[in-house]
Amino acid sequence: MRAGHFAAAALAALLPVTVQALDLYTENYPPFNIVSQDKLSISGIATDKVRELMRRSGDNYKLTVVPWARSVLLVQSRADSCMFSTARTPEREQRYQWVGPLEHNNLAIFGRAGAPHAAKNVAELKSHVIGTKRRDASGEYFAALGYTIDPVAADADNPRKMLRGRFDYWATGELLGLEIIRQQGLSASIVPLFVFLQVDMYLSCNRDMDHATIARWNRILKQMDNDGTSAAIEKKYAGRHGEKLMAAQGR
Repeated sequence: MRAGHFAAAALAALLPVTVQALDLYTENYPPFNIVSQDKLSISGIATDKVRELMRRSGDNYKLTVVPWARSVLLVQSRADSCMFSTARTPEREQRYQWVGPLEHNNLAIFGRAGAPHAAKNVAELKSHVIGTKRRDASGEYFAALGYTIDPVAADADNPRKMLRGRFDYWATGELLGLEIIRQQGLSASIVPLFVFLQVDMYLSCNRDMDHATIARWNRILKQMDNDGTSAAIEKKYAGRHGEKLMAAQGR
C-alpha cells in the first residue's frame, strides 16, 4: 500500500462513522402521541417511551408527523422505518416487526347523546354505518366483520360528520375520542357507548429491518417496564382521563 493511501485509510478509521437516521412516523393520538398545533412539539406516553428507548439504544432517528394512512405506506416501503402507535392485530401480524407493547388502548363506539335505542354491543351495529379513520384498527375490525364503514383521513372530522347524519356511530380509541369531543366542545352532544376491543399498541417496523435491532429494542423496553420508567411516563399523562388511562394500562 502506498504511503498516501495508508495515511488516508488511517485517518478514515479515526473519523466518526455517519449512521443514517431511522425514520420514525407518528400522528396526533392523545394521550399516546400529542402533537402541538404548530407541529413543532411531540409528546405523549408512547412518544416519550420511544424517545427514551432510542436514547438508551443510542440509535440516530428522525421523528416525523404524517397522516396515519401515509405512515402505513411509508413504513411498508422503507426498510429503516417504523411508526407508532400501531394496534397489533392478527390481520397486521405479518406486515411488520413489533416492538412493545408501548401501551394498551380501548377501542370504543361513540354515539349521539340521548339518541333512542342506542346500540349496546357490536351485534346491534350490523345495520348501521360506522365512521372510522383510514387504515385504523377500528375500521379494519368492522370491515372484517362485513359491516359498513365510512373512513376519513382525520379522526377529528368524524364527530361533526356523525352529528350531520353522515353515519350513525363512530369507532375510535376511547381516550382519543373523549379528547377530540372535548376540544371541539361536543361533550354534551356525543358520548361513549361501549368498549368493543382492547388492543396492545406497538412500534411497528418494516419487515426488512435488522432483526437484531428489533430484539435489542424489545429488551430495552422490557428494562424500562421493570425499572419503573414506563409507569412514571404513564402517570405523567394521567391527567384528565386518569382512571380510564391507568385502568387500560393495568395499573
